[in-house]
Amino acid sequence: MHLRVGTVMHVEDFPEADKPMYKLRIDFGPKLGIKEACSQITNYPKETLLNMQILCMTQVPAMRIGSFTSEVIVCGCYHQNGSVILMIPAAEIPNGYSLST
Repeated sequence: MHLRVGTVMHVEDFPEADKPMYKLRIDFGPKLGIKEACSQITNYPKETLLNMQILCMTQVPAMRIGSFTSEVIVCGCYHQNGSVILMIPAAEIPNGYSLST
């Protein structure tokens, strides 16, 4: 499993999910390409998420949710009010770069 930066290229509602979710298409650059994910980040307007760089766990087992397969895990933390706060880089960096430890 790797933590990598990707850019959100497409966002849509996921009405078939049990909880409010979005389906995302995320660009991880030339090595990993575009991956799909679903995430409970509906406290963010879809327009705000477009072109946003976010941190994701890659090289994880695919998870099937209804008819959708999520290939990566979007990283975020729960705020005390119950909303999700996304993990984002402090500056723009190339898609696919991994977290430095």
